[in-house]
Amino acid sequence: MLDQRGIANRFLAEGKPVQAAFFGTTMLDVSDFPTRHPYTLALWQNHIERILAGWIEELGVPVHRGLAVAGLGQDDGGVDVHLAGGGPLRALYLVGADGGRSAVRKAAGIGFPGWDATRSSLIAEVEVTEEPPAGARIDEVGIHGLHLMEDGRTTRVVVTEKRLGPAAEPTLADLSKALTDVYDTDFGVHAPTWISRFTDATRQAAEYRSGRVLLAGDAAHIHSPSGGQGIGLGIQDAVNLGWKLAQVVKGTAPDSLLDTYHAERHPAAARALQYTMAQSVTQRADPCIGALAGTVAGLLTIDEARKRLGGLISGLDVRYDLGEGHPLLGRRMPDLDVVATDGPHRVFTLLHDARPVLLNLGAPGSVDPGPWAERVQLLDARYDGAWELPVIGSVSAPGAVLIRPDGHVAWTGAGTPSGLEDALARWFGPAGQ
Repeated sequence: MLDQRGIANRFLAEGKPVQAAFFGTTMLDVSDFPTRHPYTLALWQNHIERILAGWIEELGVPVHRGLAVAGLGQDDGGVDVHLAGGGPLRALYLVGADGGRSAVRKAAGIGFPGWDATRSSLIAEVEVTEEPPAGARIDEVGIHGLHLMEDGRTTRVVVTEKRLGPAAEPTLADLSKALTDVYDTDFGVHAPTWISRFTDATRQAAEYRSGRVLLAGDAAHIHSPSGGQGIGLGIQDAVNLGWKLAQVVKGTAPDSLLDTYHAERHPAAARALQYTMAQSVTQRADPCIGALAGTVAGLLTIDEARKRLGGLISGLDVRYDLGEGHPLLGRRMPDLDVVATDGPHRVFTLLHDARPVLLNLGAPGSVDPGPWAERVQLLDARYDGAWELPVIGSVSAPGAVLIRPDGHVAWTGAGTPSGLEDALARWFGPAGQ
């Protein structure tokens, strides 16, 4: 997704490619996946946020920091956002991306069903006076570890608490106790930059939309951080919603297009939450759990099983239900190197401006966007290589594909434009709008 927007190199320049897809203690090597980046990029979340913030500053996106939502009201014309200690803001739509305790979700009256926490962990950045042990430790309580940060002074700590912690903000004393319970020392922790508590609670919003209010990221789903799904799920939500919302706000597509956001993202996140729940269970040194993890590890030596779980963890297997048809339909378009009359093109490069693409791989002129030409890019090109998708493998070559701005295929053709107009109208608004 970052590559589709032309900013992947910013992250690659600072991160380190690693194989970090796991189930239990079994590493799932995805290096043979048919994608340009078949790995996890090791990069701390604060750096991811910094890089994204720099990008949106270049785009001229206004950001107002230090404001808290105290409530909201909506009518047929828009949403009024009430701010704590300030006046209201008026908007056509409001997206709550304000975390698991989302004030927007609560104010909109959207339910958050799921499973309560069974254990909690503390995560912090602190200074220490004793040298901590290398690597992670897994015991009957959970998973623990200390890691020296890039500055050579700060240590990142993750430690599971012996008892489920309260909902209150954790203190340095809480961290000291949790470390001592596990390591018989707190390593002299002091000078915390921040301390936070997370749990294995798993919940998902009953609806991702209530009128003109929508939810994304942790506001829509919370889960154990096992497996590192959070950032990927949140960005997938945002990329799915962003282009739809833009078209509705601009008046080129009807408000009903926003209903497809819940229809597509709710099932995709539900599958990921099942994985995080299962992964969380394995992170204890318990004989029964060890037996389960060992059994599953044996099954994951089967190539198809490895690829299926690797596809789920990476998000590369996501398929939105757009009906029957070619295996590409609803799946992410592969980043092919195609050749047009003006030279070679990477498919993802065509998506940098977040505009849909009609890629014609058949006879030039056999398909075109017609009245949607101002909204949809057309490229007549050829591709002579094999078509292979993550998890499902080789597929037949389509004659043409309509690619949505989020990189998912909305229509495939077999040499004729049959069904193309319906797909264009469904996703990019009525002709002439």
